[in-house]
Amino acid sequence: MKHRIVVLGAGYAGAYVAGNLARRLSPADTEITVVNAEPDFVERLRLHQLAAGQQIEAPALADVFAGTGIRLRLARVTAVDPERQVVAIADADGGGELGYDTLVYALGSHGDDCGVPGVAEHAFDIAARPSALRLRERLDSLDSLGEGGNVVVVGDGLTGIETATEIAESRPGLSVALIARGELGARLSDGARSHLRQACDRLGITVLEHTSVEAVEAMRVLCADGTALTSEATVWTAGFAVNPIAAASGLEVTQNGRIIVDDTMRSISHPNVYAAGDSAHAIGDNGRPLPMSCASAGATGRQATDAIVGRLTGGKIAKSKLDYPGNHISLGRKDGILQPVDGEAQAKPTYVGGRKAARIKTGILKISLWGVSHPTFGLPKRKRRLAAFEAWGRVPESFVR
Repeated sequence: MKHRIVVLGAGYAGAYVAGNLARRLSPADTEITVVNAEPDFVERLRLHQLAAGQQIEAPALADVFAGTGIRLRLARVTAVDPERQVVAIADADGGGELGYDTLVYALGSHGDDCGVPGVAEHAFDIAARPSALRLRERLDSLDSLGEGGNVVVVGDGLTGIETATEIAESRPGLSVALIARGELGARLSDGARSHLRQACDRLGITVLEHTSVEAVEAMRVLCADGTALTSEATVWTAGFAVNPIAAASGLEVTQNGRIIVDDTMRSISHPNVYAAGDSAHAIGDNGRPLPMSCASAGATGRQATDAIVGRLTGGKIAKSKLDYPGNHISLGRKDGILQPVDGEAQAKPTYVGGRKAARIKTGILKISLWGVSHPTFGLPKRKRRLAAFEAWGRVPESFVR
């Protein structure tokens, strides 16, 4: 009987793990199923561009996994039962349960309203494609009026900075404000922080530092200091949270619901469950938890893949480098910041800014998309065809000879 591997989520982490497992494991011995709610791969790193009005690629997962032997199940995960080793799903056919021998949990994260009143009802986020498209429609309607409008971006993390600068550059008729809880760019080096401020000035972004938001209304943002900002479109980027499914399943999780794993990305409570990406609470080589990021998705995905392959084949488990190299921030299409960090995750004094940084960031995005779009890039042609035949359920005799 084939060893059943079920991968939950087809974001950067899930798609990477599934594709590389298909490349490295024999289809005669393993069966890989990917469960994802959306039919297309979402370039989450570029959703701020989509919201601003630009077109971004969205490869169909059916095409991505074609010929790999991977089975794609378009469904929403509703529960995980690690004791029975089943996953409950809901889809157009009513759903059901999927059994597994090895589970890879890579459901990622979503926007977190942080308990602030009015965020869920009145604010937009760009943590998912549908919400980014809703924001885009709202910005389109403001532009169509020809009278401008006020956009308030709450949160000065990487997502907030990229969103504010992208909207300001793409839609110069709108007034953009960025609310920072502390100092803008506090985690950057002095030079990079100065570069960020100059970019905001150039794009006409109003920056409010050391400001907390107490509530969001339909047309206003209310701050703790009594300031009320008019806002026809409030974008909430102040935090991210993980799906509560892991916590409800009985897996060992952190207080915020991330699965606690060992240095091979294996759940410390259930050894046949692995986690990768934002869902995993993984400790980096510096002894600190890896942040939610695409870079962490790559590192944890590689380690999970190596561990699963090693354990299923009886080979040595390769150890991946678990570090966070730095921040890659786009400031519109022609500007950016590359901020390397040291072993303690502190900004190094040097940085790269301007068009060069923007070009490098574009290259990183292209490489990330290519890696997902070609999940078995090293798969020999014969093995790729065999995987396709086996997924179909029939291998021609002429192929076996």
